[in-house]
Amino acid sequence: MTSTTVISTVVTDRAFLECPRWHDGRIWVSDLYAHEVLSIGDAGDVRVEATTEGQPSGLGWLPDGRLLIVSMVDGLVLRREADGTLITHADVSHLATGKLNDMTVDDRGHAYISTFGFDFRSRSYVESAVLIHVAPNGDADVAAGELLFPNGSVITQDRSLVIAESMGNRMTAFDIADDGALSNRRTWASFGPEVPRTTVKDAMGAAQVAPDGIGLDSEGAIWVADALHQRLIRVVEGGKIIDEKVFPTGVFACMLGGQDGRTLFACAAPSSSEHARRDTRDASLLSVRVDIPA
Repeated sequence: MTSTTVISTVVTDRAFLECPRWHDGRIWVSDLYAHEVLSIGDAGDVRVEATTEGQPSGLGWLPDGRLLIVSMVDGLVLRREADGTLITHADVSHLATGKLNDMTVDDRGHAYISTFGFDFRSRSYVESAVLIHVAPNGDADVAAGELLFPNGSVITQDRSLVIAESMGNRMTAFDIADDGALSNRRTWASFGPEVPRTTVKDAMGAAQVAPDGIGLDSEGAIWVADALHQRLIRVVEGGKIIDEKVFPTGVFACMLGGQDGRTLFACAAPSSSEHARRDTRDASLLSVRVDIPA
């Protein structure tokens, strides 16, 4: 099942990269502790697309092309206007359970923002979290609850939202209504039995996979960054792993892109520890080639 992995380096010397997105012929990423949103071209040229006082995380675009940025620590979704200025698209701090996390935006402009649920430390009890929905006009509500560290998400061609539960050993799916509401909750992939919630350390010790950032391919399979095992895995509905790319370092998010859609980008770092990453610059964006495109 494991295929030969030829790893290319896209950028290096970053703090901690997250939430890669392929958009407009470039790969976009947030560098949390450098407070920057970057885009990188095929030649390796790096553009700073936005800077934020908070920590940028999830990225997405409204139908008119304006960029949305999750600002993790202050509970905001920011919007980049045509002139480059950043304004508040939605203040969701009153809805959030802990810090904001990743985000996906559908083709109608509905955004779905995951939240931590608790203060993420090895000895923390794993508390459930909410998924926040922000309508195109900025109105916000809680779309779903009782999620175990919801993280990366994708929207399938049949308009299902699939979200990784990093502390749940699983991925969960919902149907998306025209107004953005979610229904028909179901397990999309289970990687094993439920894990204990006594501490983060206990949960991670019992989990087979810690699904973090994810990316969808054209066959409906999902590439998953397994934060536990330094690998990207290709998963089909039900939880079967049908391909694997192993890395020499931790990988925490992934996305398909490139001009032919067959470049699989991976946000890599020695660990995801905020304490360790905040003042270091040893994170990178890596890539591997795959057969099935975005």
